[in-house]
Amino acid sequence: MTAPHALPRDLVERVRERLARDPRDPDPATVAAAVRAESGGVLGDTDLLAVLRELQTEFTGAGPLEPLLHDPMVSDVLVTAPDEVWMDRGAGLERAAIGFADDAAVRRLACRLALSAGRRLDDAQPWVDGRLPGVGSGAFGVRLHAVLPPLAQGGTCISLRVLRPAAPGLGELEQRGAFPHDIGELLRAVVRARLAFLVVGGTGAGKTTMLAALLGVTGPAERIICVEDAAELAPRHPHVVRLVARAANVEGVGEVTVRDLVRQALRMRPDRIVVGEVRGAEVVDLLTALNTGHDGGAGTVHANSLDEVPARLEALGALGGLDRAALHSQLAAAVQVVLHVHRGSDGRRRLAEIGVLERTDHDRVEIVSAWTAVGGDGPARPALDALVEARTADR
Repeated sequence: MTAPHALPRDLVERVRERLARDPRDPDPATVAAAVRAESGGVLGDTDLLAVLRELQTEFTGAGPLEPLLHDPMVSDVLVTAPDEVWMDRGAGLERAAIGFADDAAVRRLACRLALSAGRRLDDAQPWVDGRLPGVGSGAFGVRLHAVLPPLAQGGTCISLRVLRPAAPGLGELEQRGAFPHDIGELLRAVVRARLAFLVVGGTGAGKTTMLAALLGVTGPAERIICVEDAAELAPRHPHVVRLVARAANVEGVGEVTVRDLVRQALRMRPDRIVVGEVRGAEVVDLLTALNTGHDGGAGTVHANSLDEVPARLEALGALGGLDRAALHSQLAAAVQVVLHVHRGSDGRRRLAEIGVLERTDHDRVEIVSAWTAVGGDGPARPALDALVEARTADR
């Protein structure tokens, strides 16, 4: 009896090539017939099942990565080499007990997933970024990124992020220890006062989760328009309109950018405009929107501290044609509060700091700390309380 790992590789390749020539979708009967034909009909039942299992992993879902993507604790699956598959289950990266036969198998999976996402991945286009609906356990699918050699020196690299709705409410985050009770009340007051805010932090720090929780305490009569590059926001609110950007198709047409959607959102009678992640020129349109009567808007930005935020926004504003002085002028009028979230070494996500935007004597914006998880109230706490009180009194 031949063990699965000893199956002739040329047989598997011949079956694969036969199926590739068949215009029909490879159902189990078609695959079995192809295996019988290529083996001359002499393959035993055990070996036949082994070949079927191997081919099934290549033609369905995410192949050998599928079990990891269906684990509700897994947020990321990373392939850096055929024998190096990593996953993140909330406590940092850990090695997964699966692998691929060789780099060709990794490349085949990457190319097939790219095709499923409506993208092209080959030597002429050696990287891909797309979304895979219906893959894994995430309600919003899986975000795909892949890079082929020789750009990826060690072999084909695949990065998969499970897009699950960021659904915990503010109360649930408080119970998890993300922030103390009095700060939870302060956050609710910031939202009720319709102060515009940004949630900043590093990758995987919980920016989207915090933003969704804050939107959940918005008044039920308000209309929220959420614009995202990849669908992740799912606030618990009765009136949310979600717009999701679209990349160009294989022919290079059909792209709809976040910036396009922010402009469309302005025409949809929004009470609040939210950008799931500000990562490009759309920062110009968001700041413009917040300066034209749309109070209470929000967004997330990649930044590892409050001090990094102005420089980060300057770089994004430059992409949209805003110089430094114009960016700071718009920012000072548009945004009042910045929330910094952080993921600790234990994997827990917490609110690390709250800052208030203030103008300097040189017409620049700086972010002054109002509260930190380590030190408590900061120098800008009185200013934040006064701002919340004044805006609440105006409502």
